[in-house]
Amino acid sequence: MKQLWAPWRMVYILDEINNKKGCIFCDLPKEKDDKKNLIVFRSEYCFVILNKYPYNNGHVLIAPYKHTHDFSDLDDQILLDVQKTAQKTIRVMQNVMHPHAVNMGINLGRTAGAGIDQHLHYHVVPRWDGDTNFMPVISDTKVVSESLDATREKLYEEFQRLFA
Repeated sequence: MKQLWAPWRMVYILDEINNKKGCIFCDLPKEKDDKKNLIVFRSEYCFVILNKYPYNNGHVLIAPYKHTHDFSDLDDQILLDVQKTAQKTIRVMQNVMHPHAVNMGINLGRTAGAGIDQHLHYHVVPRWDGDTNFMPVISDTKVVSESLDATREKLYEEFQRLFA
């Protein structure tokens, strides 16, 4: 059996285990340390944050500041801001990462696949032809080929260039 070593992931695993209290989508934006918290963009009613456990390089989450799991709780201002932020996010991804396609969606409830089901959030995932290879198919392992810090820096700089 061959092993795939990723010792840097232990920081994320232990952080997740030790910090189960609270809501990351409420707590992290309040800390005002966007670089540490992987936040790449803030708008009036929502923010964009890199997923610590990405499906692909550049996998981000868009979360409203309002804490809710109920989609109908979002008023028109929040809904419009989240959608416009998603539009900006896709444009930034296209400029920086040049994906062939983008998956975008929202999982409402644990049964729908939400890992954090008490605070709704959108997933925006860049995709490339051939990005599914033998690793996830045969060994249930996904290789993410760029560090979160490097990806964050590229996306953050492009958000600043286009929308600051």
